[in-house]
Amino acid sequence: MSFITLSACQSNDAILRNDFDGPHDDGSYKWAIQTEGGIFHEQRGSFQGSPEPSLLVEGQYQYTAPDGQVINLLYTADENGFHPTGDHLPTPPPIPPQIQRALDYIASLPQRDYQ
Repeated sequence: MSFITLSACQSNDAILRNDFDGPHDDGSYKWAIQTEGGIFHEQRGSFQGSPEPSLLVEGQYQYTAPDGQVINLLYTADENGFHPTGDHLPTPPPIPPQIQRALDYIASLPQRDYQ
């Protein structure tokens, strides 16, 4: 069978924590939720900057993956996008030494004006 409904992956865990604060007059807010099954998610947001403020969101969530690995993701989101960090996220391989030497050499050359 090539499809599974989400209900097959969901459980009916009790909510242990369900905190909400805001939104306030300045637009800030925070909330957190936690289930007895080990799911935890919290987030806070506020407007930053002037003269045109933008929303800055910071948060984290944690759960246990089907393979037993605890997934913990921290994130920020701002006018430049979503920025996650976590040990489970893939990272690029290191730059090979030969390529790094070539990049260093190119960076050491005088800048040219190609106009």
